Amino acid sequence: MSGSNSSAPNANANAVPAEPLTLTVHSMPVPDPAVVAQQRSTTRGRLRMLLVLLVCAAPVVASYLSYFVLRPEGRTNYSALILPTRAMPALTLSTLAGQPVDAVGLRGQWLLVAVGPSICDSACEQRLYAQRQLREMLGRERDRLDKLWLVTDGGTPTPALRAGIESPGMQLLRADPAQLAAWLAPEAGQSLEAHLYVVDPMGEWMMRVPVGAEPARVKRDLDRLMRGSASWDKAGR
Repeated sequence: MSGSNSSAPNANANAVPAEPLTLTVHSMPVPDPAVVAQQRSTTRGRLRMLLVLLVCAAPVVASYLSYFVLRPEGRTNYSALILPTRAMPALTLSTLAGQPVDAVGLRGQWLLVAVGPSICDSACEQRLYAQRQLREMLGRERDRLDKLWLVTDGGTPTPALRAGIESPGMQLLRADPAQLAAWLAPEAGQSLEAHLYVVDPMGEWMMRVPVGAEPARVKRDLDRLMRGSASWDKAGR
């Protein structure tokens, strides 16, 4: 026991003193006031742009809801309403002579759009006739609706199709079929060429006319659109 007692003090004497614990505090980076101000300005700008877009789109959305969604009991739309609507992409368009056409220039008017090859068969001629008649049936509102025929190949349009250029409110342009297929869509079991498509003045595809449609019933759909948009859409771009 005496040996154990004598060794304990020597062990404590030879122990290495513990070093004091130190903490290193790194200062946080101070944001550059100019960068912060720029970020805040960008955020405010984006919010203002979003508000402007919402204000511009509100009348269009309200007119659709008024006549096709929140409609009185018994009122039905004959044509298929596209919800959500599909914005017109940056289509590659040209005249029959090959001159480029900016797709943005198509906005500002309601459009009744047809799609098809340069060879116009009997079904094509029927769509041409329906397109022309539907515009004329709008009466005094006809100038708010333009007809647009998009040719999907590089061939020379047949006489029946070329004659369509002569009718009022008609444009005949060439378009990329792949771009059109990514924007417009037929009903199940039908081809893209089988329908007429309604595009609003903001360039949004919003309605598809049934194949072999009854003109009087399509006219009622168009009349509703004209009435619903009368407060914000006028004839001419």
